[in-house]
Amino acid sequence: MERPGVAVTAGGPIAAARGLCACHVCQLVSRRVPEASVAHCPRCGARLHFRRPGSVQRCWALVIASYILYIPANVLIMMETGSLISYRRDTIVSGVVHLWKTGSWMIAVIVFIASVAIPLLKLFSLTLLLISVQRRSTWNPRQRTRLYRLVEAVGRWSMLDIYVVTLLAALVQLGSMATVKAGPAAVAFGAVVVLTMFATMEFDPRLIWDPLQKEEFHD
Repeated sequence: MERPGVAVTAGGPIAAARGLCACHVCQLVSRRVPEASVAHCPRCGARLHFRRPGSVQRCWALVIASYILYIPANVLIMMETGSLISYRRDTIVSGVVHLWKTGSWMIAVIVFIASVAIPLLKLFSLTLLLISVQRRSTWNPRQRTRLYRLVEAVGRWSMLDIYVVTLLAALVQLGSMATVKAGPAAVAFGAVVVLTMFATMEFDPRLIWDPLQKEEFHD
């Protein structure tokens, strides 16, 4: 539902159409001459761009790398736990199943959402945003902008498994009766989280609104 007074119309005034662009370093808004090939921020000297150059290409590269690393993150061993009477090697999913079977349902649900569902939804959301931007789609720009903000907000909270493994390893190693070690999946999982965070940072959300304008802004 659109807010009163914030109507989204095709061809509405935007900063780039008026020759204004914000510095990506100090955020100072400056007027740039469209015919000038290179312009710099008058305050910090950084190069000015109407749109972040190469944003879509870099975002695609990071998203594809994240898809590839998502597989070993879920197939390889995430954590090894051992004691005098047992020794377990768990992937993320087998750990969730073990928690569920031993009655820790709430923890199992939290780990599943944070370690399986959210990274996958982030990747699907970024893919949707990239495809819609490349196709210059005018479909629900406000909802897509909210989706981008949501992906940006949840990114830093997606490393629950890494936090848990690190905390357990630090605590359990203090004793001599048990041990906890992080598996190779922890590296892949951490890389997925970091790469998706970088992909979110590289994506320029202003590209969502550009198809509503007659002009195209590439730089």
